[in-house]
Amino acid sequence: MKIKKVEMQRKLVHMVFGVLTVLLIKFGLIGATHIFFLVIFSIIISFLIKRYRMPLIHFLMANLERDENIKSFPAKGLIFYLIGIFLVLSFFPLDIAMSSILVLAFADSIGHLFGIRFGKIPHLFVSKKSVEGWIAGLIAGFLAAFVLVPWYEALAASFFAMLVEGIEIKIGADELDDNLIIPLVAASAIWVIRILL
Repeated sequence: MKIKKVEMQRKLVHMVFGVLTVLLIKFGLIGATHIFFLVIFSIIISFLIKRYRMPLIHFLMANLERDENIKSFPAKGLIFYLIGIFLVLSFFPLDIAMSSILVLAFADSIGHLFGIRFGKIPHLFVSKKSVEGWIAGLIAGFLAAFVLVPWYEALAASFFAMLVEGIEIKIGADELDDNLIIPLVAASAIWVIRILL
């Protein structure tokens, strides 16, 4: 199956944004407070672009946002991505938080793109996803987290993040965004491993 241009662009931005965020955190240039204000700013922009035409923002939405979100919830992915980052920075040690951000950046993106392009075996829980994408995401998340934490923590983070990524979790009629779930689960997995070992 061919990957849509907007999906490729979204996932590349997803990865680059994650890496840049981790680098800025690592060098002490940003922290949870900065991310919190980015969340607020993003929510305000999301409301404004539904009412007003903002040329640069509209260009970004046209090239990076899924069609179903443009009118209903513009910048949804970004907002939940930032909330996920804020939560892990607020509740976990820095190395765990940064590792979980990298799992979010790479596991979700690589798994999605690989699954669209090469997926043949349907995922057990979600028909839109594939086993091949799940495995690719698991490997990508593991390698990304392994940059900052030991291999067994990286493996746990990636495995459990991809496990929940493959399940549609709903609150009422709305599905919970995986940009929020993945970093929290990845960080929790590392934290539990540290407690047990």
